Amino acid sequence: MATVDRVVCEDCKVRIGSMVARGVVPPVVNELLTKPRRVVTAALPIRHDDGTVRTYNAFRVLYSDARGPGKGGIRFHPEVDEEEVKVLAFLMALKCALVDIPFGGAKGGVQVDPSRLSKGELERLSRAYVRAMLPVLGPRTDIPAPDVNTNEEVMGWMVDEYAFLTGRHEPAAFTGKPLSLGGSQGRREATGWGGAFVLAAYLQYTQKRDIAGLRVAIQGFGNVGSHIAEKLAQMGARVVALSDASCALYREEGLDVPALIAAKREKGSLSCVADGAAQRIPHEALLELDVDVLVPAALAHQIHEGNAQEVRAPIILEMANDPVSPEADAMLAQRGITIIPDILANAGGVVVSYFEWIQNHENRYWTFNEVMEALQAKLQEVTRALLDRCWKEREQCPLRAIAYELAIERILAAERARGHIA
Repeated sequence: MATVDRVVCEDCKVRIGSMVARGVVPPVVNELLTKPRRVVTAALPIRHDDGTVRTYNAFRVLYSDARGPGKGGIRFHPEVDEEEVKVLAFLMALKCALVDIPFGGAKGGVQVDPSRLSKGELERLSRAYVRAMLPVLGPRTDIPAPDVNTNEEVMGWMVDEYAFLTGRHEPAAFTGKPLSLGGSQGRREATGWGGAFVLAAYLQYTQKRDIAGLRVAIQGFGNVGSHIAEKLAQMGARVVALSDASCALYREEGLDVPALIAAKREKGSLSCVADGAAQRIPHEALLELDVDVLVPAALAHQIHEGNAQEVRAPIILEMANDPVSPEADAMLAQRGITIIPDILANAGGVVVSYFEWIQNHENRYWTFNEVMEALQAKLQEVTRALLDRCWKEREQCPLRAIAYELAIERILAAERARGHIA
C-alpha cells in the first residue's frame, strides 16, 4: 500500500527562505510553499524474467494544486529519492505558474536502473507504478508525463493500465503519449526546441542579435540535449561540444549535429561514434569551455560550488531540472554570469503537454507546425514579460529570482482566491 506524508523539502526551504529574508515575497510563502501538499511513496514488487522478485521504491509528489491539477513527469533512475522528487515537483509548480498554464506542480520517480531491465520487466514496472499511484492520478487531479529514462512507449503502457483499472479510456490522464493514443505532434521536440526559442527571445531582447554564430556547449545528449542541439544548429549556432554518459566530444569548428544524432540513434552512445574531426575531452571539461552559451541538459546539480568558479560561459541555459545548485547559483551571479532558469528554459515540454491535454479534451488534434508556432509564441511572450519586469524593477537582474517572484505571486493569487490566505 502507498503511504501519504507531508514533509519539508529542504532545498525548497533554502531557495524560498532567502527570498522571504530579502523581503521579495511575503512570509506566508513559508507556510504554503515550503511543504508539498501530498507525498506518496510505494514499494513496487516486480517479477523479473528469471523468476526472481525485486522491490523498487516509487514516489509521487503533488507540490501545489492551487492553480489546477498537478502536472509533472515520471523518471526512472537509480539515484531517484524522495527529496529529489519533492524539489522537482516544487520547480514544476513554479514553472506552470510562470508560463501561466492552469496546472499545479507534481513529479514522480522510481529508484531503478532501467538499462538493467528487459522490455517486459520495464513494462511490468510501468504498470505497477500506475496501480500503486492510481488513487492520486487523473486528468483533473495529477497528470504524469515522460521524464528521465521514460518515453512515449512507457506512457502508452500507463494509459492502458489506467484504462484497465478504471474502466475508462482517459487519454488526458497522461501526456507525452504515442500519437496513436492521443499524443501531440511536437511533444518529443518540445522541451529542446522550446529552449532554443527562449534563448532566441532572450538574445533579441538583451542584445538585439539572433542565434547565428553562437558557440554552444551542451551537456547531455538524450531527448532534450539532442533536440536543442538540432534546433540551435538549424538556427545557425555552432555546437562545439556535446556529451552523454559515455563520453564528451569537442570540435572548435563545430560538430556535425545531424550526423551525431543519427549515429547515437543507431549505436546507442556517443562513445561508439567514429568522428576523426572531433576530440574526446573529460566530461568535466565541457562545463569549463570558453563558449557563448553553456547548456546543462543532463541531471541536477551538475554545476556546484566545487566547479562553479571554472565556468567560463557568460550565459547558462538550464535545460535540465535544477542543474545549478543554490550555492553555485550565488557564485555565478557574483561573477556576472547570466542564468536563464530551468523553470523558463525547459518549459516547452509542459507547455506542449498542456496543448496535448487540450487536444485530448476537445478530441481535435493540431499539426506539427501549429504546435510549434503556438509554443514559440507562448515562450516569446513569457520571456519578454519576464525581462520587461526585470529591467524595469532593478539594475541587477537575477532572472531566477524574478521568475520565482512572478510564479509565486500567481500561486498566491490563486490561494487567495480560494480563501486560503487573506
